[in-house]
Amino acid sequence: MPRAERERQMIETAEAVFSERGYSAASMDDIAERVGVSKPMLYEYFNSKEGLLLACIRQSRAALREVTAQATLGATSPEDALHRGLLAFFVFIRERRQAWSLLRHEMALIGTPASDEIEETRRQQTDLIATLMAEHFDADSGLQAEASAEFVVGACERLAIWCERHDDVTPEAATRFAMDILWAGLGNRARP
Repeated sequence: MPRAERERQMIETAEAVFSERGYSAASMDDIAERVGVSKPMLYEYFNSKEGLLLACIRQSRAALREVTAQATLGATSPEDALHRGLLAFFVFIRERRQAWSLLRHEMALIGTPASDEIEETRRQQTDLIATLMAEHFDADSGLQAEASAEFVVGACERLAIWCERHDDVTPEAATRFAMDILWAGLGNRARP
């Protein structure tokens, strides 16, 4: 098997094990067994269990960035751009539950390389939203756009956690809930 494909397989399997058991309880032995490789091969690819965790988080971050950025392309208005980005996020967390679960559980590990990677995911999304706001919204300053983007990211993160407790809430419904609140504050700053 080509190295890139094997690495992808290892990351997907590790993501499943980490989300099922949590990072601390997950073992490299179990991950290696599920992938069908030796434990030393996992270490050869990722150096450590933490290295494998970081690879999982980075892959999820890249996938989230891709889907949210692509979703906003071709937006016809500021409201449409916000709606598309929010929907892409809520669809991502529904369709990639293991990745979202891993990100959510590792959020609590303050001061670790994993928490740094999680914060980088937040910064990535904040930067993307701030860029969209600069394109579609009037802002008194770059700081206002950045503060608004931080608010959107934080609110959506909490709403996503709430959605986990309410499996009947679809990505479309979560997007409506978020738009009802967010657009009320942002809509008056949208460029026509």
